[in-house]
Amino acid sequence: MPKINPQSLTNITGIETSKPAKEAAGFTAVYFSMKHVFGAMPLKRGIKALLNLNKKGGVDCPSCAWPDPDGERSKIAEYCENGAKAIAEEATTRKVTPVFFQKYSVADLSQKSDYWLGQQGRLAQPLVLREGQTNYEKISWEESFKLVAVHLNSLTSPDEAIFYTSGRTSNEAAFLYQLFVRMYGTNNMPDCSNMCHESSGSALGETLGFGKGSVKLEDFEKAEVIMILGQNPGTNHPRMLSALENAKRLGAKIISINPLIEAGLLKFKHPQKVQDVIFGGEKLTDIYLQIRINGDLALLKAMNKILLETEKQIGNVFDKDFIENNTEGYENYIKNLENENLEQLSDTCGILLSEIRAATELLIQHKKIIVCWAMGLTQHKNSVATIREVVNLLLLKGSIGIEGGGTCPVRGHSNVQGDRTMGIYERPKDEFLDKLQDVFGFKPPRKHGFDTVEAIKAMSERKAKVFFAMGGNFLSATPDTEFTAKALQNCDLTVHVSTKLNRSHLIHGKTALILPCLGRTDVDLQTSGEQFVTVEDSMGVVHSSQGVLKPISEYLLSEPAIVAGIAKGTLKNQNLDWENLISNYDNIRNLIEKSISGFENYNKKVRIAGGFYLPNALREQKFSTDTNNAKFSVNELESIQLLDNQYIMMTIRSHDQFNTTIYGLDDRYRGIYNERRIIMMNEVDILEANLQKYQVVNLYNHFGGIERMAEKFIVVPYNIPRKCVATYFPETNVLVPINSFADVSKTPTSKSVVITISAVLVEGKMIIAKNK
Repeated sequence: MPKINPQSLTNITGIETSKPAKEAAGFTAVYFSMKHVFGAMPLKRGIKALLNLNKKGGVDCPSCAWPDPDGERSKIAEYCENGAKAIAEEATTRKVTPVFFQKYSVADLSQKSDYWLGQQGRLAQPLVLREGQTNYEKISWEESFKLVAVHLNSLTSPDEAIFYTSGRTSNEAAFLYQLFVRMYGTNNMPDCSNMCHESSGSALGETLGFGKGSVKLEDFEKAEVIMILGQNPGTNHPRMLSALENAKRLGAKIISINPLIEAGLLKFKHPQKVQDVIFGGEKLTDIYLQIRINGDLALLKAMNKILLETEKQIGNVFDKDFIENNTEGYENYIKNLENENLEQLSDTCGILLSEIRAATELLIQHKKIIVCWAMGLTQHKNSVATIREVVNLLLLKGSIGIEGGGTCPVRGHSNVQGDRTMGIYERPKDEFLDKLQDVFGFKPPRKHGFDTVEAIKAMSERKAKVFFAMGGNFLSATPDTEFTAKALQNCDLTVHVSTKLNRSHLIHGKTALILPCLGRTDVDLQTSGEQFVTVEDSMGVVHSSQGVLKPISEYLLSEPAIVAGIAKGTLKNQNLDWENLISNYDNIRNLIEKSISGFENYNKKVRIAGGFYLPNALREQKFSTDTNNAKFSVNELESIQLLDNQYIMMTIRSHDQFNTTIYGLDDRYRGIYNERRIIMMNEVDILEANLQKYQVVNLYNHFGGIERMAEKFIVVPYNIPRKCVATYFPETNVLVPINSFADVSKTPTSKSVVITISAVLVEGKMIIAKNK
């Protein structure tokens, strides 16, 4: 029997490359959208899903968290290629039944690719892998809940259990989940935020008193300058391109900052606009700064230094009234900024000083500035410092709390922000816990729980023995794959609430459960009738999502129903009628209204078409820090020093991918096809390393004196700064050290991994990957 493999397969599938695209979307995106959707389900089902996607009162896209327009929405298609692929993945009529698991053992399945696993279809029935067995088998829901309860109640302490949450979990499910977990007695609630925008929340909370962004979608129409750092909207948030196109046509200037030249930042061809089809779309970026990996802090410091110099020369660059009335720490920050050397900052970030000055000139001339960012900023050791420097820039200009200006961290998962609002957090504030105690009459635990990195270590050390995941693909989303795999295998029980098969199901504890749940597109029928759930987008809008498709199996339960079933079986002293809560989700929302500020008249407001905005004091220039002032911060520059044979690697998504879900094997915009095990390298670096195009290499990381290896990657010459390389995750997550994380936020440093490269030799000869 084959060994269980925690990593994606190392098989090379046959690469093809072409020149990278220079524009995003267009009819090509429509073609691939339809290909994915109608290749996964019958025509009628696919049309019904797409016509309801992102419509008011319809299905919220299970992909990214980009907001929907407040006003009129497209009558044809209010979705993007990425959203269509997500619908194809979720609403497929292919399904995985218990017969499938009779055919394939866990070890057999671990030898399959992540793409293959996802293509098998929806999970159709609860499954159990009992200790010592090799294959999953069916189990009833009643037995499943009883099994979880027995394990949880046998632990010495509730802190020996870990309850993870994915960002697709609805508000209703998340609220019930955190309530059950705290009634059980622990705050061990790591979530996917720990691995993505935790750095944003940490930086914004510290400096502005609020961990979310400050802008609304309509602010893009009023912006004069939009800066986009460490983000690839063409692949990761395609509907954002419509907002950028509208902004450009209204006169905004766009500055893009990225180590890669991304098609979605160059030009957008809207497939529903006649003028785009006829005349070729809208050029987006005015100034493109192709920065070195992790050079953002140096660049921002250089921009702020130039702003300071210009303020001294001509004045009226800084908003002195805003600074005097709303901020603190200005003098100390300016004193530190005066000591910075522009030439050194330019050298560190890899951008010519003349280019930095040209970009900064746009900031000098305008005040309505929006700064957007994503994982390219949040997954470095200095991420929190870098985002604090973004805040410094906006504070200097007085660009927060005004129309057309502010912070815009673009979230990657469709309700990751809402889950945190609902209380999914390992370090809850006392005010939140006090409210739970008042409303529900129990004493919530006050001890902080484990974040994601701490949870992995706790499982590794047997301090945690039960792992429960509400959605997601924990193994493939987390760092240091081999270390994390062994940690999960240390558990007595692992449980995954899922819609599709993924690698986390194959790297399990002594006993394992897979609990299949309804998706966003599925009709959710409870005793009072069809239910809807609610979600929160990146800009704080809470709105409904209601499934429209018949579920592919009668054995699927909703996430709230699963939580209620486990709670009923586990909690000994119950003071909640869990059945009543599940019978009508209005009952859950009534409890949310009582517990969380901003949800007054929840059931009424969420039934208004388009939903409602949560309170955001930043939009009124109110800062909820300990002094009620926004805070300038001094952020010391620490650049990564590389040896001659070292490179700095960032992990990225391909175009046929959303987070750990692999839709296909192509990265169309970057011109890479039929292959995922690639490493993008600068052509000069390839020559100096005595490597060749398409040569097969192994990648190594030696952080902390431990060798980590990712096998068999194909060298692809690419336009990327010297000594910088890019690879896809989750294939290279094995190289991200468990002990390398951002200061303050503890987000794994997936965007700045120091690696070495070694040629794969067979009988002393190099291997060149064959073309498809």
